[in-house]
Amino acid sequence: MELAVVLAILAIAAAVVAPGVGRSADGVRARAEVGAVAAFLRSAREQAVSRRQALEVRVDDESHTLVMRHAGQAGEAGVRATRAFSPHGMSTGARFAIATPGPRTYVVTVDALTGRVSTARPTSS
Repeated sequence: MELAVVLAILAIAAAVVAPGVGRSADGVRARAEVGAVAAFLRSAREQAVSRRQALEVRVDDESHTLVMRHAGQAGEAGVRATRAFSPHGMSTGARFAIATPGPRTYVVTVDALTGRVSTARPTSS
C-alpha cells in the first residue's frame, strides 16, 4: 500500500513538472521509471527495518521487474542480481544502470553501509 502511494506521488510530480520543463515524453517516462525503481528499493529497506527481517530485491530477467522476497526464500529460474537489506537498514549495495531511448543512462545506487538509495542524472553512453 505504501509503495502504491509513493508511486502515485511520483507520477503526479512527473506530470506537473514535465510540461514546464519541456522534456520529451520519452524522457518523462524514463525519469518516472527511475523514480519507481528508487522508490521500490527505498520501500524494501523501510520494510526490512520495520519488520526486523532481512529482505532481498531481485531482478526477474523474463518480465524485467524487481521482485521483493524474504531473505533466503527459494528463488525462481531467471531471477538474478539479488540485493539484500538487513533489519538494521544496511544493504549489500547495488548499482542499477537504467538505459533509456536515446543516449541517456540513469544510475540508481544503493549504499552498502547506510542502505541509502540515490539516483544520478543521465549521462551520455
